[in-house]
Amino acid sequence: MQMYVDFPSWISPYVVPFLPVRWYALMYIVAFTITYILFRYQCNHGELNRMSADDSLTLFCYGIGFLIIGARVFSTLFYDGTWYYWTHPWMIFWPFRNGRFIGLPGMSYHGGVVGCIFGGWLFARKYKYRLMDVADHVIAAIPLGYTFGRLGNFINGELWGRVTTHGIGMVFPDAPAFSTDIEWVRQVADKVGMSYTSGSFINLPRHPSQLYEALFEGVLLWLVLWFVIRPLAVRRSSKNGPGIVSGAYFIGYGLARFVIEYFREPDSQLGFIIALGKETEPTALFKSVLNISMGQIFCLLMILAGIAMIIYALKTKPVTYPKTSKSKGNSNARKRKG
Repeated sequence: MQMYVDFPSWISPYVVPFLPVRWYALMYIVAFTITYILFRYQCNHGELNRMSADDSLTLFCYGIGFLIIGARVFSTLFYDGTWYYWTHPWMIFWPFRNGRFIGLPGMSYHGGVVGCIFGGWLFARKYKYRLMDVADHVIAAIPLGYTFGRLGNFINGELWGRVTTHGIGMVFPDAPAFSTDIEWVRQVADKVGMSYTSGSFINLPRHPSQLYEALFEGVLLWLVLWFVIRPLAVRRSSKNGPGIVSGAYFIGYGLARFVIEYFREPDSQLGFIIALGKETEPTALFKSVLNISMGQIFCLLMILAGIAMIIYALKTKPVTYPKTSKSKGNSNARKRKG
């Protein structure tokens, strides 16, 4: 009996087969668009009603620009597995290798967070907004947009999970195959009903961890932030400063991602950063909760940062912004101090 599903053959990473337009890129455009729409909704109904559409677009340009920079820097410096980019930093944004254009492969979510925060800080400093006010409103919208980013990963058939014998396991075409000369490989294949020949290589079913992340770090986290935490923060806005929504996101995402990392295979060039379990190989199998990946370390830092944000919010006094009529436009909004 077959105890797994094959990656749908009809799914292609390209929107149109003969054009170099990938669903992955399109999904990120959708993600940014949804986040912007939800952000503007809050600007029109909340305390950031003084922020004009022009300022909102400027904010997103800052955020997206530095998000890409941060994501690329973290990917090369922390996930490359070598010291190459530390000693050759000018190569981080060089899109050519061996005379061929390869673009900028490799982006780190946590690096994107750091870059986005830096971009938001620059924007807030220049246009006289309070950073945590802006962050709370942007972050309340981010998880729903993030969902589409992970769906893009799934369509690309990348960031697959660890090997599993459960019925939810999926065979990803580009995942590395294993030799059937290895005992555990044969055991998994036998259990899920895969046929093989001795000495051959076989592609085993894996957790569709991209879909786990889309559900838990995306849809469910957005529902909690938008319908529970955001209204709570509004009710408490007369008692304490901003930061509750941001803190809740950092904690919620950090916890969800930390757990899902146990279902997602660590980067092959890194393995486990903290390997305290009795068995650490193969990394394609879950062996111990004591084997910690790089992503989990960053998630722990996110959780600590989220706790600090909530403490900051509870100890900070609120700031009341004067309302700005739409007829006054963008210039008056920029003159006011946040």
